[in-house]
Amino acid sequence: MNETVKEKVYSEAEIADRLEKELPKWRYENGWIRRKYKTHSWKSTLMVINTVGHLAEAAWHHPDITASYAWVEVRLTNHAAKGITDKDFELAKKIEDVVQWQPAKEGGALEGTPLTDQRFAYVKYD
Repeated sequence: MNETVKEKVYSEAEIADRLEKELPKWRYENGWIRRKYKTHSWKSTLMVINTVGHLAEAAWHHPDITASYAWVEVRLTNHAAKGITDKDFELAKKIEDVVQWQPAKEGGALEGTPLTDQRFAYVKYD
């Protein structure tokens, strides 16, 4: 946590370019990069919030989160730098990788949440 290092703040054009290439489901709006995750229930919403919370605390970079019954919106900006920095992109990528993880698609021993039985529905993958 070296606060004397000045972080690069990306321009709107640079942000748009990086989002298109690296995080196509995220968008830039009002000084934040943001993503809405759709879930199947309040329980699933809380699991996404807790996942994001764990990743943010481990990264020591904290998003704003808004939630309702079947969705979670994650918003990232670097308040200290007054804009979008590599911290925002890196945390967004980690959140995206973890929340959108579907073990069954990897072909390993983990089968993942059953997608055909709504009793076990979790995140609405996109």
